[in-house]
Amino acid sequence: MSKKLTVDQFLARAEVVNPRLQEHKRGRLMFALDATASRQPTWDQAAQIQGDMFVETAGLGALDIQLVFFRGFNEFKVSNWINNAEGLLRLMARVFCAAGQTQIRKVLQHAVNQAKKEQIDALIFIGDSCEEDMDPIVAAAGELGLVGVPVFLFHEGIDPIAEYCFREISRLTGGAYCHFDSSSGDMLKKLLCAVAVYTVGGKNELEKFIDDTGLATLLPPSQFK
Repeated sequence: MSKKLTVDQFLARAEVVNPRLQEHKRGRLMFALDATASRQPTWDQAAQIQGDMFVETAGLGALDIQLVFFRGFNEFKVSNWINNAEGLLRLMARVFCAAGQTQIRKVLQHAVNQAKKEQIDALIFIGDSCEEDMDPIVAAAGELGLVGVPVFLFHEGIDPIAEYCFREISRLTGGAYCHFDSSSGDMLKKLLCAVAVYTVGGKNELEKFIDDTGLATLLPPSQFK
């Protein structure tokens, strides 16, 4: 599959999932990251992108983001809901990556638990590997799909096991999967911001964002219904 098709399908999927998002102007977005040692080189990039997501949605309505990350020996951290870029950037600046195994199931289960208590519009996950038993991950993803939270997964690197895992999560939750590498940081930023814009502003604002950022060549307006 070419990168163009991957981007087209990702944004097209963002346009059709979870239509209830168009009914309100306050988006709640979980932003989960693998903070194990292999992710250190791109952690700062992820921090900056989160700030950009607030900027892109500022004129549309409120965006609340909860930071979720794992690292080290069973270390799993969840922030409070944050509604400004400065607070989130300060929080991420204090985080360092540490060697350890992935905890993707915990991310999904946390999202399930939260969605049963309050509205969660979408979950974004950025990671490069999967070192866990697939069955518990699939079970948690299926449950997350039942409570209506789509997962948008961004895969750094070329690990085939991780790709299979991430694609299954996107399929079961009605989300989307996208691969990126160290040379596609700008495209990653645009895609993440597109999910945030849709979370707050719905389909119409997503169309405007695509036009303004030059993504229209990758996703023709005719694809929108």
